[in-house]
Amino acid sequence: MLSRIFIQNFALIDSLEITLNNGLQVITGETGAGKSIILGALRLILGERADIKSLNNTETKSIVETEFTVSEDFRAFFEENDLDFDIHTVIRREILPNGKSRAFINDVPATLETLRSLSSKLIDIHSQFETSNLFNEEYQFRIIDGLSANKHLLAQYQQTFSGFRKILAELEVSKKNLAEGTRESDYRNFLFEELTEANLDELDLEELQNQVKRQENAEAITDNLSQIFAKLDAEEIGVLDSLNDVKGKLSKVADLSHEFSLLSQRFQENFLEFKDILFELQDAAEKIETDPEVLFHLNQKLNTVNSLLLKHGVTTVEDLRNIRNQIATEQNSFTQLEETIAALEKKKTTTEQKLAEIAGELSANRKQSVPVFTTKIESLLRQLGLEKAKIEVKITESELFNNFGKEKIELLFQANSGFPLKPIQSAISGGERSRVMLSIKKLMAENAELPTLILDEIDTGVSGKVAEEMGNVMKEMAADMQLIVITHLAQVAAKGNSNYKVIKQEVAGKTQSTIIPLNEDEKLQEIAQLLSGSRITEAAVLQAKELMK
Repeated sequence: MLSRIFIQNFALIDSLEITLNNGLQVITGETGAGKSIILGALRLILGERADIKSLNNTETKSIVETEFTVSEDFRAFFEENDLDFDIHTVIRREILPNGKSRAFINDVPATLETLRSLSSKLIDIHSQFETSNLFNEEYQFRIIDGLSANKHLLAQYQQTFSGFRKILAELEVSKKNLAEGTRESDYRNFLFEELTEANLDELDLEELQNQVKRQENAEAITDNLSQIFAKLDAEEIGVLDSLNDVKGKLSKVADLSHEFSLLSQRFQENFLEFKDILFELQDAAEKIETDPEVLFHLNQKLNTVNSLLLKHGVTTVEDLRNIRNQIATEQNSFTQLEETIAALEKKKTTTEQKLAEIAGELSANRKQSVPVFTTKIESLLRQLGLEKAKIEVKITESELFNNFGKEKIELLFQANSGFPLKPIQSAISGGERSRVMLSIKKLMAENAELPTLILDEIDTGVSGKVAEEMGNVMKEMAADMQLIVITHLAQVAAKGNSNYKVIKQEVAGKTQSTIIPLNEDEKLQEIAQLLSGSRITEAAVLQAKELMK
């Protein structure tokens, strides 16, 4: 139940505070007095967008605060959202002078999403301009599902449907990636095979280049080595024999004088190293072969590597190895993608089966409730002066799953007998809308968990006996819930358990709107004024007394 409203610095409201009761709460007031301003402030509690233009005084913040009496059933919601639970729950919105807004639940900062989630469970505001909801398929499903007790089943379905849509999205992306990968797959395979055939793991580019150079210059190497051997080992003046002779003579000198021993030793060591170098040169020279076929294959291998380096825009064999490994990883990912698609297809099928099962239950419940809905609405419409009105709910199967199952819904209506039923948006007149909407709201109120319903001039366009019956319907609704009605009809105002009036007055040269509770006498005068206008007649007072009985 909405027990208190406090508004400060909002449009024409400087400061306003009102305490509300249970039952039928009636708010009246002249056109332009500020009723819509109060509703606009309450819509902030529902999480609607805040506008800095709403500030009366732009130098200080605007505050809209409501207090609700809630049941223990809400405790789980508060714990789930890290909020302090209190049966007297206060919801507050603040609009700061810089245009930013803040939301609080029991003085704990809250997101607008959390605020909307909570307030939607506490209050429903219906304006005379919102009868277009009646034409909305989602709203029509809400009507029938409320009567069908489909709340928990529908929540289960919608959770499953949300997961199903995610599966479809993932499947679409995966298939798109697979299609793109398929187009590139052949070329990537070619690159991988090309790099694999190059035997990059066993390749030493520097050694390969050296082998090519040795093969290309084998003849020059052999000629130079031959000349070296000739000079070192010539029979007459060979350097090797001369050095050997020097070694012998130096050894004798060392025997004669020990001061030459170290030099003799060093010469001998270097002579041995020199001979070792010579023998290695001879051994290497014997292994050098000039083979055009070997040179051809070496050049071919080197050209392949150089071509790959140029093709991939890199400078080292290690870079080529990395590219090859990356392609291999991509090819593995390609295979994994096919496996992912297969898994998603399987998951899609399983989820579709579950959706079909729940959708079937929803549909069965709805079809059982449709006759009940038709009977109750037509009965209410007769009470409200539409004696010949007929309403029908047309439920048809749809090709695809939607947010409400696998079917479509359409309300058909006709206010006069002898005419075919048509979609309600094309068959209903302005004067009939408010009565149909009130009937539906009453039916929804019987089945919905909404403690507080606000009807904003839903009775516009009716009078006389119909107005009296609308008041009776509202009185019946208020027996089980808190119903707040903004009205211009005396017949409705007379039914109020509590009555309030919105007035506009001038304070210190400034126009301000506020709301005041009415006692029994003030209520009588207000109803009389609604009947006769600004000049209250004795007849109007008598009629008001009769209505209040």
